[in-house]
Amino acid sequence: MNVSAGVYWFLMKKKHSRDIEFLFEIGSLRNVPRSWRQHLGVDCASSIEHSFRVAFLALLIARGEKVKNDEKILKMALVHDIAESRTGDIGYVQKVYVKTDEEKAVRDMFARTSFGDLEEVLHEYEHRKSKEAKIVKDADNLDIDVELKELEERGHRLPAKLQVHRKLVRAKKFYTKTARKLWDELQKKNVAQWHLDANKWHKMPDAGR
Repeated sequence: MNVSAGVYWFLMKKKHSRDIEFLFEIGSLRNVPRSWRQHLGVDCASSIEHSFRVAFLALLIARGEKVKNDEKILKMALVHDIAESRTGDIGYVQKVYVKTDEEKAVRDMFARTSFGDLEEVLHEYEHRKSKEAKIVKDADNLDIDVELKELEERGHRLPAKLQVHRKLVRAKKFYTKTARKLWDELQKKNVAQWHLDANKWHKMPDAGR
């Protein structure tokens, strides 16, 4: 008998709540290595750190696209990579050869928790049919370019080598005009500008005296 994700969650929650176990599991995402480390050879954002900025990027894109459903967008951003707790992060080389069962991973993660509704949100994200899903996917892709700018600031040579690929993503993979506009603006930005402008020499007239 087929049951919806919501009904499945309700039936499973009756047996035993896994809410606390779920909190420990999502905390373990800080220890899941990103596939980028193989290619970069340096530390990069963890899955949790990536998802945090994706949430803000998604909100930013949503404002540009005049989409008001912040609640759904934030939920999608929070869970868009959550399956990596059980599947690991499969990189762009590995995906040519490996297929992960993210649907099963997510179903087992949410089983008997208070977050069963998020399985449906994630399902919507994966199918890219709604405006919110397209916005969050654009944010997911755009965060890569933000991090590449940060790596470039640290003297890494790979960002320049990936420019052709990233331009292809900008031209062919983004769903929204706002994401493409943000990508163009990002290329001109100084990674250090936010703290140079906010430092005490600008904000405190008596600093250093």
